[in-house]
Amino acid sequence: MATKLHLSRRGATTGTPARHHIGLNTWYSKDAPPAPVRSAGLFHTAIVYPTRRDLAVAFKRLIDAKYPITGASDHGVSEAIYLNDPDQNGVELYWDRPQEQWPRRADGSLEMYTRSLDLHALMRETD
Repeated sequence: MATKLHLSRRGATTGTPARHHIGLNTWYSKDAPPAPVRSAGLFHTAIVYPTRRDLAVAFKRLIDAKYPITGASDHGVSEAIYLNDPDQNGVELYWDRPQEQWPRRADGSLEMYTRSLDLHALMRETD
């Protein structure tokens, strides 16, 4: 069962009918300036999705809601979408490829990288 992510300018909730929800709110920071860059505090939140299709569905919801995306990367072992919450904290939405699909060097060691994620190919997962 896929997790649903509901975003608004006031916060976000996520969950499924069978599981608990996570709620993030911005009530206490409403109208306050973002924290200074490189100050103490939350750097980013990462949410892992079980499948590429689940990530694609979340990405489509963001696009449909016209929520700004700050980046999208293929790391070889995972694919990730990046955005900011209303307080400008980074949010990473990603899925891990199965280990048998991870890129390896000739000696068998892991070869991670950062490349542009093909968003059109990701969106085809929702067809």
